[in-house]
Amino acid sequence: MILEVEDEKTPNDFRDDGSSKELVLKREGERILHHLKADAHVVVLEIDGVVMGSEKFASHIKKLAVGGNSHIQFVIGGSLGLHTSVLEKADLRLSFSAMTFPHQLMRIILLEQIYRSFRINHGEPYHK
Repeated sequence: MILEVEDEKTPNDFRDDGSSKELVLKREGERILHHLKADAHVVVLEIDGVVMGSEKFASHIKKLAVGGNSHIQFVIGGSLGLHTSVLEKADLRLSFSAMTFPHQLMRIILLEQIYRSFRINHGEPYHK
């Protein structure tokens, strides 16, 4: 299931001075936290997160499944990133790149990597 929370609108007088950004992130974060399940393994996509290749990502997914944790929630933040309250709930902070991607594209990249991890874990061929 894919759940998308509404982006917080930035005020007309928005300044990236810290306080305006914090308010936007906090409001978005509250909406995200509302949907995170207590028993889920939470993976947030964050530019400063851990970088792993497809095989390592597949191994992480497999380790979760073998350990009985099949409920995984992935979080892609808004254009300003994620509030610290969301980052603190993360079991894994994952980075796909130091580059910035549009959220719609990041969703497709994430879904492709999840699909690829299942192919790897089932010993099926995948494009390298």
